[in-house]
Amino acid sequence: MGDRLWKIGDKIVDLSKRGMIMGVLNVTPDSFSDGGEFFATDAAVAGGIEMASEGADIIDIGGESTRPGAEPVSAKEELKRVLPVIEELRAKIDISVSIDTSKSEVASAALDAGASIINDVTAGRGDEKMLPLAAKRKAAIVLMHMQGEPRTMQKDPHYKDVVAEVADFFRQQYACALECGIDPMAIAFDPGIGFGKTLEHNVTLLKNLERLHVHDRPLVVGVSRKSFLGKLVGSSEMSDRLAPTIAFTSILRARGGDVVRVHDVKENVAALRVAKAMQP
Repeated sequence: MGDRLWKIGDKIVDLSKRGMIMGVLNVTPDSFSDGGEFFATDAAVAGGIEMASEGADIIDIGGESTRPGAEPVSAKEELKRVLPVIEELRAKIDISVSIDTSKSEVASAALDAGASIINDVTAGRGDEKMLPLAAKRKAAIVLMHMQGEPRTMQKDPHYKDVVAEVADFFRQQYACALECGIDPMAIAFDPGIGFGKTLEHNVTLLKNLERLHVHDRPLVVGVSRKSFLGKLVGSSEMSDRLAPTIAFTSILRARGGDVVRVHDVKENVAALRVAKAMQP
């Protein structure tokens, strides 16, 4: 693994030396994984503080569910959900905050409130102002691959070569980002596990992460609590997805995953430490 540097605000993180944990904070009433556990501002802030104390490097805050079949919400509603949480968290703890949104209006206000990373499931395709905003504000940005859009993405996902097609998409969006003036070191990619992919597509991508390091950019990978884990272990219970999530965290680091996006921070921080100890 060569040097893989990611510029987040005024910091440069060397991800070849250590992986990072991104804690997921869904400020929504309908998240697939936590069912609105953090919908109230106080609960969300407390959850973020707990994640930081457990070792999260980044808190990823989202106000719109992107689960399969999810209906979109307005920018006004999204802002109402996320802004108080970002402001309170940044006032109470020193941690990098990511805004999980595909709307430039939401991203801009979140950056004003103290976020330093934009995590866009549409990779800038959902809002033509997103990439120019990231460039102007010198924000780090995560560009994710998704076939289709959340409401319909799991209806019939198909690829001739899923790894090659996702890598080509990264090259395309990287070029778009640079055209808009984004610093190459501020860019990270996410293969979008579960976003317009079958079980077989997901596993193939996870087995071939090294082929997805386009321009040696970092990879953010989210498998935490996703339904394909239940299929792999033969269980429909959400509680049975923690063990395979932890297993993947250890494996993904060795396979080229740089930032692991998880709901259960404490357990996955431990898994990442084990993975680091086993690195040659």
